[in-house]
Order: sequence, then C-alpha cells, then structure tokens
Amino acid sequence: MAAAQSAVNAGSVPQTPQTSSQKQHGKRPFQGHHRKPGKYRKKEKPVQEGSHEEVLLADVQALLASQKITDEAENGAAGEAAPLPEEGSEIEVDVVELSSTGDGLAKQKGSDHLYVVPFSVPGDTVKIKVYRHNHNDGYTTADFVSVVKPSPLRDDSRIQCPYFAKCSGCQFQMLDYAEQLRIKKNIVVKAYRNFSQLPPELVPEILDTIGSPLQYGYRTKLTPHFDGPRGNPRRGPKKGHEQMPPFGFTPKNTRKVLDIEDCPIATEAVRKGLADERARLAVEYSKYTKGATILLRENTKRVPKSSPSDIPKPPDGTPPTAVRVDTDTHTDFKTCITDQNATSTEYIDSFVFTNPAGAFFQNNNSILSPFTAYIRQHILPPSPSPAPGSDPTKKPIRYLIDAYSGSGLFTITQSSLFSGGSIGIDIAEKSIAFARRNAALNGLDEAQCRFLAADAPELFKSVSAYDPDETVVVLDPPRKGCDASFLRQLLAYAPRRVVYVSCNVHTQARDVGVLVRGQVEEKDGEGEMKKKRNVRYAIESIRGFDFFPQTGHVEGVAILNRIDE
Repeated sequence: MAAAQSAVNAGSVPQTPQTSSQKQHGKRPFQGHHRKPGKYRKKEKPVQEGSHEEVLLADVQALLASQKITDEAENGAAGEAAPLPEEGSEIEVDVVELSSTGDGLAKQKGSDHLYVVPFSVPGDTVKIKVYRHNHNDGYTTADFVSVVKPSPLRDDSRIQCPYFAKCSGCQFQMLDYAEQLRIKKNIVVKAYRNFSQLPPELVPEILDTIGSPLQYGYRTKLTPHFDGPRGNPRRGPKKGHEQMPPFGFTPKNTRKVLDIEDCPIATEAVRKGLADERARLAVEYSKYTKGATILLRENTKRVPKSSPSDIPKPPDGTPPTAVRVDTDTHTDFKTCITDQNATSTEYIDSFVFTNPAGAFFQNNNSILSPFTAYIRQHILPPSPSPAPGSDPTKKPIRYLIDAYSGSGLFTITQSSLFSGGSIGIDIAEKSIAFARRNAALNGLDEAQCRFLAADAPELFKSVSAYDPDETVVVLDPPRKGCDASFLRQLLAYAPRRVVYVSCNVHTQARDVGVLVRGQVEEKDGEGEMKKKRNVRYAIESIRGFDFFPQTGHVEGVAILNRIDE
C-alpha cells in the first residue's frame, strides 16, 4: 500500500520533464519479512527530483559528511575501510538516525558504513539481512529481521496491525503520536535545508506539524491488488487461477503481493469493502487470467437532523451494511464504492464534494476541516495596526487563483473571502466539470467561484484582468512540483501572496527556493532577452500537516509574500 498519495486536491497542470541526478506484544520482538538477496530486485531507474531515492541519498550524504568531520577531528584521516558483509548475511546494527523517507540509518559496531533499515527508530539495535550494497552512493539497503534491543522511543504494544514490518504502508506504528509529529517537523526542516538552496536566514523556523484528528481508521481509499496466474503465455489462451491468489499490497522493495485481510488505518466502510472484495475473490478467482487492482473508495450520504435526538432513516438504496455516523446536526451513511467511474461524495464541514471514485481526492477526510480552516486563516495577509512609514494606500486582496485546482477544494472552501471572485484552473476538462458541479452544489454562482480548463502556457493569460497586487495564488501541484516554465509565469505575473500546498515537501522546498531567489527575464517580440526584472518573495511561514499518521509522509504549507522593492 502506498501510504502517500498525491497532493490535496492535486490537479493536472502539465509538467515539463525535470532532470536530476505481527504485531506481537509481550517480551519477544516482532519478526519482519526478508527476502533472498537478488530476488525481486527492481530495475535501476534514474533518480528523479524529489523522489524517495534522492531524499534518502541527501540524508545519507549528510550523515556521512558529519561522521567524516567528527572522525577526522578525533582520529585524524580515516584508514582503509573494513570489508562489507556478504549480501544475504544477517548482522546486528545500531540505528542512529531517521531518514526523511521513514527508514532508519544504522551502523554496525566498529564501522561507519551506513545501512538503510525500514521499521526501525533511533536507539534500536536490530538484526537485519543485508540486501544490496550501493557502492556508488555509500550505503547498503537491508531487510528488517527483528529487534534485538528496543529504543526508548519504541513500544511495540502500540502496533495495531499484524502486517506491520511486512506491509510497506506504515513505518511508525511503534512510536507515540507526539513523537511522529516531531519527526515530521524535522522532515520539513531537512527538506528546506537540502533542497531549497537558500541561506538559513531566509528560511523561517519551521512550525510544529498539525496532527490528524484520527490516527487510525482515517484512510478513505485503498487499492489492493493481486497478480495473474503464473506461467500464462503472452499470446494465446490463458488459464485462470487454480486457487485464490494473495490479495493485498506489495511489501517494500519486492514484487510479490502480501495477502492482507484487514487494514486498520482505513475507515470502517473501506475495511468492510476490503472484506467483501476478499469474499468475492474467494468465489470468483478462477475467472481471472490476469492480475487486477481493486478500488475501495468511501462514499457518504448525509441526512440532516431536525433535532439532536432525531434518528433519520437511511436514503433509498442504502445497503444495510452501511456504516452509520451520527452528529447533533446530521447522520452520515458511509459505504464503499468499487466502480472507478461511479461518483463518490465527501463532506468537509458544510461543504460537499463529488468526484469520480477512481479520481484523486484527499484520502484523510478527518484532517480536511482543520486543514482548510488553517488555509482560510492564512490565505490573506495579517492585518496588524499600521506600522510607522507603512503605505496606507496598499490595495486589499480581492482575488483568488487556485492553480492545479482539481475538483475545486480551495476555490470553493475559500471563496467567501474574496470580493472580486475566485477562479480554479486545471488542464483536465473532467476535473473542471466536477468543480463546476461542486460549486453549484455548494450554492456558489460564477461571480463568486468559476473554473477554467487551461494549459500551463495560457494559465496566467486567462486571468489577466486580475490585478496581481490584489491577488493570492494557491498552488497544489503533483508530487514532482511545479515545472520551471510554470514558475517563470508565476514570477512574471507576480501575485502579492502565494500559498503553496504540497504532498512532497522536498519539491516544494526546491520551488519555494526559486520564488525566493526570484528574477524574471523579459523578452522582446523576437524572443531576445530585453532586460531582467527582480520579482522576489519572502517566506512568511512553513508548516507540516499529518495527512497520513503511522507513515513517514508529511504534507507542507508554505506562505509567501512578494517583496516590493
């Protein structure tokens, strides 16, 4: 299970290519999975900006560099390195640090060579199985086998999943939740240190990470899968499964599916959906000649209450297995959708959003209320008493541009703040169609909230009537962040304020660095560079949000203001 999905409400403004280099309580520690060296190895791929591999390598290099400085200060120049253990051998290592990927960085006694160990925390002594030496990058990947001596941070009684340390979806179930939030704050700190290319004085102190109201039972979408029968030819007749195949998720760094009967981070409705799909597959497995991925998406039907003691009946067509959730003002009936093309419905406070069930919408509904409230509190500049020498004629912000708008999360939830109007822009016509439908469902007309399908090169041309001095732009790109062309357009348009929401704080840090350094090249009619114009931004605040508790993932919100020179 991939714990971290795309950004909140991520749309699909096009990007140009970028280059860069069981549960077991009691006295015995739980046992992790391991594999034979060389088996199920993934094909090496070029490292992409903001990828797991690049983030891990940055942390490895930083730790290696700090070790070298310490060792040379204490012992002089380093001698010849000791030989590394054979791949497939088991050794004990001490975990000294956590990478921003959620993996432990560990050393064997008497050696400074680093081992990347999943499901471990600083202070652990763990047994690992050596998997692969990455000689060029200076570290070794390993499989977790067992805990030899637990860290003071570790408490395995917290683990609520029998597949923990086998399934790759969660990394932190052994940790206190407050500690998880501290770790995620540090991930944001390191992201800006490693990827923004900004001097420390231009990056404000990272604020504490906002936690999720639910730490389990929060995921509104899962996509378990199973493989096809082995031995089928590429062409010609194919046979179906002779027995039910493993149905679940793929463990870390392997291709073999791990059979999963339940997932405690999923909502009750999705967990019921998983059980139902397993039961169906147990009967119908022989029909499948190929593998398949199954969508499990929570869907909500809301019935208002006339009083807190009212007991509404479920809407027509609601199955008797629907999960009922009561509040003082309404009752929600939650079911699980498996049809990619069906329409799913979710509520955020009094806002309603519909989407194709297979399309992206944020997978932790419980945090969306405090999250959108935070954006609402910070999307406009603070308004303190006028400072001596300040410009009393400065225009108020009247417009919102929601780039990568998807189905309209920010355009709709923030629209009441903007007297001039809000516009959501996305390249995907289907997303824009649902965004317009969602605006109508929430009683918003086009004067308040409108949507436009536009390609990236035309994005800011389409809002030329919006005075940049009166405009805030919300960015919510996919994991790879904004491409260089988009950032140039943004700097050329120069909105007064930018709110950058990201599911990948590493690419966010890179892009924020571009905005803070600034500068725009203006060209003449023949495409020749005419002059350079300084357009720079200052970072007001950076904060993480924990959309995926128990995992190493953190979302980020950075707020920037244009510097008027």
